[in-house]
Amino acid sequence: MAGLYFHIPFCASRCIYCGFYSTLTPRAEKATTMDLYVDALCKEVVMEKKYIFDDKSDAADRLETIYFGGGTPSQLNAFHIEKIFSCIAENYADRIANYDEMEITFECNPDDVTSEFAENLKHLPINRISMGAQTFSDERLKFLRRRHKAADVKTAISRLRNAGIENISIDLMFGFPNESLDEWKLDIDKAIALDVEHLSAYSLMYEEGTPLYQLLLKGKAKDMDEELYRTMYDTLIDRLALANYEQYEISNFAKLAHTAISPFRSRHNSAYWANKRYLGIGASAHSYNLSTRRWNIDNLQEYINGITNNRPIYEVETIDADTHYDDMVTTALRTKSGIDLTALPSPYKEHITKASAPLISQGLLAITDNHLHLTRNGIYVSDFVMSELMYV
Repeated sequence: MAGLYFHIPFCASRCIYCGFYSTLTPRAEKATTMDLYVDALCKEVVMEKKYIFDDKSDAADRLETIYFGGGTPSQLNAFHIEKIFSCIAENYADRIANYDEMEITFECNPDDVTSEFAENLKHLPINRISMGAQTFSDERLKFLRRRHKAADVKTAISRLRNAGIENISIDLMFGFPNESLDEWKLDIDKAIALDVEHLSAYSLMYEEGTPLYQLLLKGKAKDMDEELYRTMYDTLIDRLALANYEQYEISNFAKLAHTAISPFRSRHNSAYWANKRYLGIGASAHSYNLSTRRWNIDNLQEYINGITNNRPIYEVETIDADTHYDDMVTTALRTKSGIDLTALPSPYKEHITKASAPLISQGLLAITDNHLHLTRNGIYVSDFVMSELMYV
């Protein structure tokens, strides 16, 4: 299988914590920039198909997921989205069996989910929405410089349901300055009450170069206490488990549906963790085809110019066997299933068996059905555990 990722860098405003590449959405008189960007996306889709589907590809290989991330994809106009899907259908027809069999995710902001937006969804193959709720406190949303209000999330979900979207994911954040455990419990309970199919939860990160990081340096914001972080994370896991959500990755939870494995796991993100190929389209987008990894330039105008002139601008890294193993450790170990020890060739199997032994004795790792995985205690020191298992 393979996936397509589209990076849509446009934002109506910038959130205080965001470290992803983004730019402010062009004003009406500058909408040409967005038009040119979408034209470049479509051209890159055609130009770079061979990156994941070359002459040696099995004829049965299929494109199984499409993901629109950002930035804020919901800043695109409907005709932009239609143009991208038309381009995919025209150029990947031999790799798509049926849109209905694919997972097609579109990120959006709650306040962008207008009645018109929901109506447009009925005419598009999008079947999964990922929405940044972050918190149900208007005060904390204002601190993050989010555009929406807490009440907008419920309204957006109602509109999406009416549009026929049966797979909705929301993002939550915890660890705000001065946030209490009771406030976090309230956020979790409000998220559960929405009955969405998927939840992603992250602690507030102070990434260098962001306005939030500057507040930290100036002493105007304080990072969360480590003990409180653990309590909040434990609370998240326990409350979601009681609400019938499966934790299938460190930060991701999918609603169970009378099955041992949730059908609502993110197929696109799971492909990243399972070492599958993907093609990243757009400024700053990353791609991987098992042998190389590459990333596009993180400059809107230079990206457009490069694609327009048939000279895409990107950096590339060749993946050797050792790097491939290390990448597997940092991705597969994030998941509930962990690392399949039977699939590891020598000398990596011997290395990981020896390196993991003391971590297993410390209760940080465990082996189930020949899969090495983190324990609950191991999750809290996952970076350390992964570093101990590295080959290089």
